[in-house]
Amino acid sequence: MRPILALLALLFAALPLHAETILRVGDQKGGSRALMEAAGVLDGLPYRLEWREFPAAAPLLEALNAGAIDTGIAGDAPFTFAAAAGAPIKAIFAIRQNQAGLAVLVPPDSPVRTFADLKGKRVATGRGSIGHQLVLAQAEAAGWNAGDVAPTFLLPADAQMALTSGSVDAWSTWEPYTSQLEISGRARIVADGRGLTPGLSFQVARDDAIAEKRAALEDFVRRLARARVWGTAKPEAFAKRWSALIGLPEAVPLAWFRRADIRPVPIDDAVVADEQRVADLYHRAGLIPRRLAAESVFDASFNDAARAGAAAATQ
Repeated sequence: MRPILALLALLFAALPLHAETILRVGDQKGGSRALMEAAGVLDGLPYRLEWREFPAAAPLLEALNAGAIDTGIAGDAPFTFAAAAGAPIKAIFAIRQNQAGLAVLVPPDSPVRTFADLKGKRVATGRGSIGHQLVLAQAEAAGWNAGDVAPTFLLPADAQMALTSGSVDAWSTWEPYTSQLEISGRARIVADGRGLTPGLSFQVARDDAIAEKRAALEDFVRRLARARVWGTAKPEAFAKRWSALIGLPEAVPLAWFRRADIRPVPIDDAVVADEQRVADLYHRAGLIPRRLAAESVFDASFNDAARAGAAAATQ
């Protein structure tokens, strides 16, 4: 008996171990998790999903660079900042949205009426964020010099407090913060990103996760694309579920979703060209020392998964 047991032990030891795949996904407030849960697309996952919540894209991308997560959602501006710094990441899925919700906010009683009134003023935003991108784009469009606006770099919670307390003159931010402050009457919009910024956001993945967890990432992209189409087609249903998950009044996400018109798009020449615009804007501002070649930071091999997910949402 002992020789048989010893032989069986050797045979089992020689068998390959198929550990469960764990996909570690970074998310931001009201981001992919709320959407995917609301759309009901997370049933029957062939891998384990671990969500990690971040207050903004910058710390999410720092975690991605450090290997603490495999993938996460980020706007084009912070993604560009991270990619230019050498983070081992690629954009694998893209969405576009109307840029009315990317906005410069001021208190209701502020004398500021247009972006031009902010020359020499204090504007809070996140360093390398889409809010920062908007400040740079607005300043460049106005023909301002580098010192005509000096952003105060803060995370969203601190920036919101600074705005409402009067510590800064304006806050350049994004959704859901724009709709939250506008609807509550605590701020009004004096400028937005329409016509100035591309309105792109990306699902970003580490290079090693693309190599080692491709099947899980493709499945996640399919589900995310399906959820994105559902959320835009059914803003009322999405807003109701989002509100319950996040704890903000239903009017906030409903205003956001209706004006955003979020839609998945393939990673194509138009997306690469718009990403190059963002990178060049940062380069001209001196935030990126060397010009970034946009085509080098994308992996378009997930386009088929994104198309399949978007198509499934319409069936």
